[in-house]
Amino acid sequence: MSARSSQTRRGLLLARGWAQLAWRALVVSLALLLVAVPGGAQAASFGGTSEPEPSGDPASRPGDAPWAHGLERVALPKPPGYNTYDGGWIQYSYHPSVLERVQPLIKEAETFKAELTRRLGHPVLERVDVRIARTPREMRSLAPSEGSVPSYASGVAYSQIGLVLLTIQPLHPNSQHDLLEVFKHELVHVAMHDAVEGRHIPRWFNEGFAVHASGENRTTRLWTLWSATLSEDLLPMAELETSFPADPNTASIAYAQAADFVRFLMRDHDEHRFRAAMARMRAGQPFAAAFGDAYGNELGTLEYEWLEDVAKRYTFWPVLFSSTVIWVGVLGLLVWGWRRRKARAEVTLARWAREEAQEDLSVAKRASAEALGRVHIVLTRPSAPEVPEIGPGLREPEVPKVEHDGRWHTLH
Repeated sequence: MSARSSQTRRGLLLARGWAQLAWRALVVSLALLLVAVPGGAQAASFGGTSEPEPSGDPASRPGDAPWAHGLERVALPKPPGYNTYDGGWIQYSYHPSVLERVQPLIKEAETFKAELTRRLGHPVLERVDVRIARTPREMRSLAPSEGSVPSYASGVAYSQIGLVLLTIQPLHPNSQHDLLEVFKHELVHVAMHDAVEGRHIPRWFNEGFAVHASGENRTTRLWTLWSATLSEDLLPMAELETSFPADPNTASIAYAQAADFVRFLMRDHDEHRFRAAMARMRAGQPFAAAFGDAYGNELGTLEYEWLEDVAKRYTFWPVLFSSTVIWVGVLGLLVWGWRRRKARAEVTLARWAREEAQEDLSVAKRASAEALGRVHIVLTRPSAPEVPEIGPGLREPEVPKVEHDGRWHTLH
């Protein structure tokens, strides 16, 4: 193999290595930046942020779980052109064209109901009617006449009649829309209504439990809580008793901290206290008194303990994921990747050198073998004393001789 060919292969190898390294660095940078952007749009799409509660409602309800007066838990007629699937306690109505999107909801429903029953310590979701529309406009057309669907909601739950409305198409073309998460979120609202038998609970608790139990948007919520803790932007829970902020960024903080407070109340060693508080509310005890008696502390003290837990768990992480540290990390990844790529290139080049040396040795061996196997035929004239005369002026004809391996042989 020529030197020019070796140099060309070496150049191609290094160029390919740099291209792959640059692409990986770009992907890592975009992923870190996406994680670092606090998100409020997804949280806001699940619940109300500025919509007023229905007049005369005795409880401040989430925007996606309105209290529609005059509705009763009765069987509603199937929308025209829709198919139905009866899952026992849950019935699905959907357009035939979206069956593939409905199947994951059917698959997860039973397990999720069992999990909610365990966490709430009471049978819930005895009968639920789920209607899956193709578009947000179609979803609004499926709502009961007495109720309304907030313009920002990608799902809505009418808990007192066990009705859940969903849309396949997101509200905005490029918005994040996980149908299974929205489905679980709305089921939680119905389950919470069943667990407390329709009694009043603070809005932050209703939304916080729905967000925590459905597991929606975990990464964004964690970052939001980290950054809010570092900048001291956490909101007092008292401000979230009846409504959430209208500003999307502030609303995302409200959702994140409400979900984390519920997580704190439901820690492994406190699960029995959480279920005891729910039982006290079913018995008619107000929310604050029920949790105070179940946990042996007032809600204000529980909130203070939660803030201490947040300070321990989240204060350091925003610094770790700040923009400066992100780019330092990206630079470190580039250097590490370059050194790794260089080492791999050196190994490859060494292997190529060994292969070329073996190929050159094989060529030399073949040439040597061909030289040894070659036969030379030489015609010689014998000296005068060795050739007897046959007759006057005549000599014996010349006999051909062969040289092989340094010795002469006469051909007969």
